[in-house]
Amino acid sequence: MNTSIETLPIEGMHCASCVAHVERALRNVPGVSAATVNLATESAHVTFSPDHVAIEDLASAVDAAGYRLLPGTSAQAELSRNDASTVPDRDQRTLQAARAKMRLAWAATVPIVLWMLPEMLFGYVAFGHVTMEIGMVLLAGFVVVVPGRETVRSAWKSALHRAPNMDVLIAMGTVASLASGVVSLLGTFGLAPRFESFAGVGGMIMAFHLTGRYIETKAKGRASQAIKKLLTLGAKDAIVERAGAEVRVPIAELRVGEVMIVRPGQKIPSDGVVVHGTSSVDESLATGESLPVTKTVGDTVIGATINAAGLLKVRATKVGNDTFLSNVIRMVEQAQGSKVPIQAFADRVTAVFVPIVIVVAAATLAAWLLFPESLAAVAQWAARFLPWVDPGMGRGALALYAAIAVLVIACPCALGLATPTALMVGSGKGAENGVLIRKGEAIQVMKDVTTIVFDKTGTLTEGKPSVTDVLALNGYSKQELLIVAAAAESGSEHPAGRAIVAAAQQDAATQQAPQVDAFTAIAGRGVNAQLAGRTVLVGTDLLLQEHSIAVDRSVAAQHEALEQQAKTAMFVAIDGKVAGIIAIAYRIKPDSADAVAALKAMGMEPIMLTGDNERTAGVIAQAVGIERVIARVLPQQKADHIQRLRQRGEVVAMVGDGMNDAPALAQADVGLAIGTGTDVAIESGDIVLVQGDLHAVVKAVKLSRATFAKIKQNLFWAFFYNIVMVPLAIFGLMHPVLAEIAMASSSINVVANSRRLQRLKLT
Repeated sequence: MNTSIETLPIEGMHCASCVAHVERALRNVPGVSAATVNLATESAHVTFSPDHVAIEDLASAVDAAGYRLLPGTSAQAELSRNDASTVPDRDQRTLQAARAKMRLAWAATVPIVLWMLPEMLFGYVAFGHVTMEIGMVLLAGFVVVVPGRETVRSAWKSALHRAPNMDVLIAMGTVASLASGVVSLLGTFGLAPRFESFAGVGGMIMAFHLTGRYIETKAKGRASQAIKKLLTLGAKDAIVERAGAEVRVPIAELRVGEVMIVRPGQKIPSDGVVVHGTSSVDESLATGESLPVTKTVGDTVIGATINAAGLLKVRATKVGNDTFLSNVIRMVEQAQGSKVPIQAFADRVTAVFVPIVIVVAAATLAAWLLFPESLAAVAQWAARFLPWVDPGMGRGALALYAAIAVLVIACPCALGLATPTALMVGSGKGAENGVLIRKGEAIQVMKDVTTIVFDKTGTLTEGKPSVTDVLALNGYSKQELLIVAAAAESGSEHPAGRAIVAAAQQDAATQQAPQVDAFTAIAGRGVNAQLAGRTVLVGTDLLLQEHSIAVDRSVAAQHEALEQQAKTAMFVAIDGKVAGIIAIAYRIKPDSADAVAALKAMGMEPIMLTGDNERTAGVIAQAVGIERVIARVLPQQKADHIQRLRQRGEVVAMVGDGMNDAPALAQADVGLAIGTGTDVAIESGDIVLVQGDLHAVVKAVKLSRATFAKIKQNLFWAFFYNIVMVPLAIFGLMHPVLAEIAMASSSINVVANSRRLQRLKLT
C-alpha cells in the first residue's frame, strides 16, 4: 500500500492528556496506520495512505478533538519550498502571545498582591473590607476572563469532548476561587452564608499559570533549536551556467545536472560532484569536524557546506527533498516525533491523569466536609511552621482551599514533556555531531548493547580498495591477466571488482579488452563471465572448487602469503585453468583501533562479520583489536548470524555500510549505518553515522546513554513531584498559589534538565 509520512503542526496542546487525545483522534481516521504526537514540538507525526486519507481528513479529526491543525506541513517541506522562515516565525508568534498574556495577567495581579499584603502583615484593610472584596473579584475576574480566556476556553472544549486536559484543572481551580469571592461578597450583604474569599488567590493562580506557560514556551523554543538551525543552513539561491552565462536562480528552481558556480566563502547550494577546480570545504555542519576537507574534480560535495578557498564548479546530483540537508531534517523530525519504550507507562498514566485528579479533588472536598476534625488536626500541627496554613478558616473554606490546591498542583505537563524534550535536544545534538537518530527507540536500546558487530569493508576499512599485486601464471602476462579480469568484473558492483577495473583503466591497452557475452555474479564467491568464447572466473578458492578447478600447491602458497599480508587475493581462471592471482588491499581506517578500544571500555564485545577469508579478516581484526571474527559469510547469511547472537541473549548493534549489510542492520536490535555507504543501508539503519570513521559509533553510544539518562531523570522527577505534592495538597498543607508555582516549576525543570544535553561533550 502506498504510504505517506507527514509532520503536522498542532495548535492548542498544553499537556500529556492533550497528546493522548490528539493521537487517539488521528489513529481513528481510516487509512492512518500510525500517529505519534509530540508535546515539545507541538506536532503530529502521521503515517497514512494518501489514496484514502487527505490532509483535510486529518485536520477534521484534530478539530473534532478540540484542537487545530495549522496550515503547512513539515520543516522539510518548508525547506523545499524555500520558506525556511515559517517555523521560526510561528514559534516567535507563539512566544510573543504567551508573553503578552503573562504581562496582562500581572498588570491586574500585582494590585491584588499589594492590596492583600497590608492585611496579611498588619491586619490593615485599605479602603474598607467591602471595597476590597469587590476589587478582588473584579481584578481576579479580569485575569481569569481576559488573559486567561484561552485556558478557560481550552478547558471548556476539552470537557465537551469528554477529554479533559490540564486546562480543566486550572480553570476549575481559578473559577472555584473566583466563585468563593462572589459568595463571600454576597455574604457580606446577607445574601449568602459567610464564606472565606479566595478570589485574589484565583487571579494569582492564573497569573502564575500563564507565567509558567510563557517560560515553558521559551524553554521549549530553545530546546528545539536543532530544526531551526538546520532550516537556516540551506542556500537561498544558486549561480548556474545556462547557455554560456552565469544565472542566479532560487534554490527551488535548481535542476539535477546543472553546473553550479561556487566562489570562496559561498555555500554550496546543493549536493553534487566537482567538475572543475580545487578547494577546501568546511563540512562541519554534516560531520561535526571543524577541519576543512580538500575537494577536487570527481569528489562529492554536500549542499549547505561552505567553500572556503578556490572557485568550484559543481554538477548538481541531488536537489530538493533528495539532498543531504533535507534527509537530515527528515531524520531529525522523525526522531523527535517518535517515542521510546519507557514512555509507554507514562502514556498510560497521563491518559487517565486529569479525570483521576478531578476525582481526588472531589474526594478531598468531601473528606474535609465530612471529617473536618481529623484533617484539621494535621493543619493545626503544620500551622506552627507553615505560615500559609490557617486552621481557623471555616469547614467549607478549608475544604475548598484543599480541593483547589489539589487541582492546580497536579501536573500532567511534566509527564508529557519528560521524554520528548530530552529526545528533541538529544537528536539535535546528534545532528550537530554527525549522528542522525532515525528512530527514537534506538536511544533506549543502544545503551543496553552488549555486542557490537562490524562489517569489514567500508566500516573498519576504507571502502575503496586498490590492486596491489598481479601474479600471472601459465604463460599469461600481467597486462593480459588484468585486462581479462577487468572485462569479467566490468558488470560487478563489488568494491574488489571495481578496483580491478580501475587498475586496468590506467593502462591504454584496456582498449583491447574482449567483449563480455555473459556475466553472473556469485554472492560471496566472485564472478563467472563469458569473454569471446572463453570462460573466465574471478574469485575465491571456493569458486574454483565449485567448478572443479585444481590449484597447484605452489600457487596456493603464494595465495596464502598474500592473504597473510591482510590482502584479499582472488584467483583468475580461464577455460578451467588457473591463469593468475590478483590481490587487492583495503586500508584500515586510522581511527578504527581507537574506536574499538573505546567501545570495549564501555563494556561491549566487538565482532567482525565479513565475507572475506579467515586469514585476511584475522589480520585486520588483530590490527584493530577485535578478537572474535566470523568470516566467509555470504550476504544473505549476515542477518542469520545477527539473529543467532540475539537468541543467545545478546543485545546486538550492527555497524555496516553496504547494500549487503541492509538485512543485518534491520535484524539487529540497533542498526548503525555508515552515512558514506549506500542509500539502502542508510534506510535500514536506526542510527545514521554521517562520518565514515568509527568515532561516530562511540559518539552514538555516548549520546544514547546521556539522552536516556535525561529521560529517566525527567520521568522520575515528574512522577515524584506528583506523588509527593498531591498528598500535601490533600491535607491542606499547600497554599493554592504555591501549588501553582510548584506545578509550573516542575514543567520548567523538565525542559531545563533536557537542555543540559546541549552541553554534552561527544568527542
